[in-house]
Amino acid sequence: MNADDELGTYIKAWRQRLQPGDAGLPAGSPRRARGLRREELASLAAISVDYLVRLEQGRATKPSPQVLAALSRALRLTAEERDHLYRVAGLAPPRKSAMATNVSPSVQRLVDRLADLPVAVYDPAWTLITWNAAWAALMGDPSTTSGRDRNLIWRTFTGKATRVRKNDAEAEEFQANALADLRRTLGAYPDDSGLSQLVDDLRRASPRFCELWAKRVVNTTPSDRKTVDHPAVGSITLDCDVLTVTGSDLRIVVYTADPSSPDADRLRLAQVIGLQVVGR
Repeated sequence: MNADDELGTYIKAWRQRLQPGDAGLPAGSPRRARGLRREELASLAAISVDYLVRLEQGRATKPSPQVLAALSRALRLTAEERDHLYRVAGLAPPRKSAMATNVSPSVQRLVDRLADLPVAVYDPAWTLITWNAAWAALMGDPSTTSGRDRNLIWRTFTGKATRVRKNDAEAEEFQANALADLRRTLGAYPDDSGLSQLVDDLRRASPRFCELWAKRVVNTTPSDRKTVDHPAVGSITLDCDVLTVTGSDLRIVVYTADPSSPDADRLRLAQVIGLQVVGR
């Protein structure tokens, strides 16, 4: 391991960036050195000062998971920093117990501000959480569904209606990609009971899911183009981008079209129509 990427260098750097007030300690008199003193961090983490010194100097390199957890809390590390600390120490990061399903204010602002583009947010198992008006106008109103029927993978393998048009090859590719992504999610959140229940229900409901699940596929070849059959406007072929929210594995799905294309015109018309029923 490179000397600049050793465990002790991270502990020392993160200790020096943390101010006493950030850790709930009194500021006290002015300090010559930045950040927390070693004695303060050792006390917060409930380890000896001598052991902390040896960790920072690289003379102790195999701390226990309990010590790393205590240091992570004391140093106020983010989830990404905590996981990196474990990896540098040669240990697997703590397993995530449950999928994130809450949409942060910043992500909700993104959905709201991109009002001229269809945008939706899914959880790591592809259950629809939130969407904007443009998404509802293009894909149909998700508020008419609830529970399992908002899960894209469940809908795919149980034959629920969709406006996205696929030929046989595209449908097979989409199924394989969706299932591979679900398997990776299950590996990341093995203790999430809702996720395990989804997989069990899919295995009972769909022979095709069982067939693909048994193949243990984890690689994907995602398609970046989708054709949507809108009931009033007709076919709209769009670029589809999937963005992952750092630290939560939420997926933001965005549809766009070349501004000067006929598809962009059809997309704008679909938004003008909104949820109105045309022809009645």
